[in-house]
Amino acid sequence: MPAQVINGKEIVSAYRTEIKQEVERLTQQGVQPGLAVILVGEDPASQVYVRNKARACEEAGIYSEVHRLAAATSEAEVLDLIGQLNDNARIHGILVQSPLPAHISEEQVVEAIAVEKDVDCFHPVNVGNLMIGKDGPAPCTPAGVIEILKKVGVEIAGKHAVVIGRSNIVGKPMSILLLRENATVTVCHSKTANMAEFTRQADILVAAVGKPKMIKREHVKPGAVVVDVGINRLDTGKLAGDVDFDDVLDVASYITPVPGCVGPMTITILLRNTLEAAKRAAQAKATV
Repeated sequence: MPAQVINGKEIVSAYRTEIKQEVERLTQQGVQPGLAVILVGEDPASQVYVRNKARACEEAGIYSEVHRLAAATSEAEVLDLIGQLNDNARIHGILVQSPLPAHISEEQVVEAIAVEKDVDCFHPVNVGNLMIGKDGPAPCTPAGVIEILKKVGVEIAGKHAVVIGRSNIVGKPMSILLLRENATVTVCHSKTANMAEFTRQADILVAAVGKPKMIKREHVKPGAVVVDVGINRLDTGKLAGDVDFDDVLDVASYITPVPGCVGPMTITILLRNTLEAAKRAAQAKATV
């Protein structure tokens, strides 16, 4: 029996309706959540992502600014812009679109963003808070995966989750969020020997490795829930995930399609994080 293909559009639509209602309530109280996005250079994929984020903000009633800078912009100029946005009371979230040009240090940029405006959860303070379970923003893609699993009724506690990939953006925080949901977690990566031996033990398999159609049916335990975080552009121009969707479809119990599920949910969590940052700012202002 083929897997149930998770309807990302339905989940995202319901979630964004809730966010929009909360944004309206907060705006009526005098605080409109605001997000600033900085895009350095002309990377085509980044341009699409930034456009999608701006559109999502508009639909949710979130104020948004997009700062498009030339690829030759110096690191000092980028840091100066971040400093201005840190001081701008109208902006509650700052996001710098990656990848950045080689002459700009991603580390310097991330650390320059005010901790309370780091809606990507890349700042070392927020990463540390995530690790020890303190309140704060959760990284958008991993948090989106958790929400997708919950929305379709997948029980995470007590399950064996295997994450393929160990990036700071997805793999590592994904493993932490799964642990926080009481899963038993294994992380596989490029140096893992006999990877299929591990992935075939997974009740929940999360692929976040950046290699198109790498995960085949032999990697998947019958009945596993398969979440595909990968988004890769093929030579044909089409998008494909890290999972060979057609090959795995009749092995898994649930599977996420690419595109149309994890990507839109990532933007949805970005909206949520911006809303929460605005709420915290409003609360801090009220207690002064």
